[in-house]
Amino acid sequence: MPNENSYEVALQKSNAIREGLTKTPEKFTMLTGDRPTGRLHLGHYFGTLKGRVELQNMGAKTNVLIADYQVITDRDTTEHIQDNVYNMVMDYLACGIDPDKTMIYAHSAVPAANQLMLPFLSLVSEAELARNPTVKAEMEASGHELTGLLLTYPVHQACDILFCKGNVVPVGRDQLPHIELTRTIARRFNNRYGKVFPEVDALLSETPLLPGLDGRKMSKSYGNAINISMTAEETAKRIKKSQTDSERMITFDPENRPGVSGLLSTAAICTGRSEVEIAEEIGMGGSGQLKKYVTEAVNKYFAPIRERRQRYENDLDYVKDVLHEGNRRANEIAEQTLAEVQDAMGMVY
Repeated sequence: MPNENSYEVALQKSNAIREGLTKTPEKFTMLTGDRPTGRLHLGHYFGTLKGRVELQNMGAKTNVLIADYQVITDRDTTEHIQDNVYNMVMDYLACGIDPDKTMIYAHSAVPAANQLMLPFLSLVSEAELARNPTVKAEMEASGHELTGLLLTYPVHQACDILFCKGNVVPVGRDQLPHIELTRTIARRFNNRYGKVFPEVDALLSETPLLPGLDGRKMSKSYGNAINISMTAEETAKRIKKSQTDSERMITFDPENRPGVSGLLSTAAICTGRSEVEIAEEIGMGGSGQLKKYVTEAVNKYFAPIRERRQRYENDLDYVKDVLHEGNRRANEIAEQTLAEVQDAMGMVY
């Protein structure tokens, strides 16, 4: 019998969720979110934002968290956090997240959800926290020492998912350990105190990871990402500056030609064509022709999104209202769940 935490079992469950969503979307409560450390880019859009909008429009209960507290897991400053949070809301709205259907809220604004940390921490061992591979990867990537907050990051995520009784979390394969720990915490709580929380499963992303313009991982720090908030001109400039190679003939070869292939992947995802097809069409046109093609593909795809974004940029009051209303709803739900937890634990006085 395959291990419940194996990728194969996770994939089977994920496929069953996809099927369930088409028939009874209202049975699913989805939670996902982002850390407001800078602007969202094309990798975020194709990797998660687009999928969130699809789930929302199918009729699932969708919740999007702006994980502002999680910024300080591996950073020593919250200098631009307010600006980042408001811009994140603008990106969400521009991409089609509808605040009437999806709750958008900030981590730090929901005390009752964060209060679940205390009982949840009592349900996990230090060894379980220490062996979470995502925490190690985050620590190495940031070069920061292991803070207590980073170590308990997966427990925070369990609070985020479980406070709204989330049962579906869209993730990539690398995030599966977080879902496993959330499931473990929910089960241990239910076994110890009585059933409060649902079973949680991963909805595995079907979108391959979009590389950056240089073929490396798309990242703000590499300067190889195109932000959703960039203008058509800024996009053209960013693509023009991207590194290719001296070979004139355009071919798709991620291993040996990361720069050229990164550009081809960007064009492919924006046009719905394959990288090989685009490469063959450009052929001897060289990197100049390729960059022109990519620029047009990106700008055409994102034109309506950017147009909507511009409207929100000019209406900060509306953006703040969306967040305030999301925070209000999140507090209502969190207080209800916390009351159930306190009741189950016999802590109502």
